[in-house]
Amino acid sequence: MAKHRVSVAVVTGAGSGIGRAAALALLGDGYRVALAGRRREALAETARLSGRARSRALVVPADVSDPAAVEGLFARTLDAFDRVDLLFNNAGVGAPAVPFEELSREQWQRVVDVNLTGAFLCAREAFRVMKRQRPRGGRIINNGSISAHAPRPRSAPYTATKHAITGLTKSLALDGRAFDIACGQIDVGNARTELAAKMARGVPQADGSTRAEPLIDVAHVGRAVLQMARLPLDANVLFVTLMATKMPFVGRG
Repeated sequence: MAKHRVSVAVVTGAGSGIGRAAALALLGDGYRVALAGRRREALAETARLSGRARSRALVVPADVSDPAAVEGLFARTLDAFDRVDLLFNNAGVGAPAVPFEELSREQWQRVVDVNLTGAFLCAREAFRVMKRQRPRGGRIINNGSISAHAPRPRSAPYTATKHAITGLTKSLALDGRAFDIACGQIDVGNARTELAAKMARGVPQADGSTRAEPLIDVAHVGRAVLQMARLPLDANVLFVTLMATKMPFVGRG
């Protein structure tokens, strides 16, 4: 199979954190990137931070849990860039850290709608585009999180969706095989983002204690996504875990 240089990416949740870091890494490497998220101002800031690459950034406000919005996201990307070579399925939300029995159905459903259904909707559109474009194929990278392996206390909705993302990744890798669509997953532990900053101050542990945890520069995650994306389509990183070396994950923690 002839190698095709990945050139057009869709990044969801691109207005902050891991999504912004991945978008900036891709833009810095010459990609044209559709920046998707719910907050136009945050997406515009990501584009601004890309500096001279800003001309290759397309700001597309979109709620990934809305099928019409996802269809519009991919339609705008095709109008601007003609194809989609990479989808980074990154958008995600959590629920309040309350006792399990106090979770409302609405809180549960919101996490499922964004983290799992949103990833499905975006991957479905990517499949449709990648199967028919020429050269055929592309790559999907799902953000699984360390929570795809092990929960934190009081994180059932988030953990359940991230475990489900692992199944989605495997299914997409299998179903995409015949169409030159590769799918992999990056599981990140303790990247320094606005949401994760509290870990440096102390977060609940499985033994009931509260302890500070180490963090890594979120730019490392962006570079890892870029490395996965740059592989030719006959090679795939199916799963990778990128974590703070000393975080309490392996062993008894």
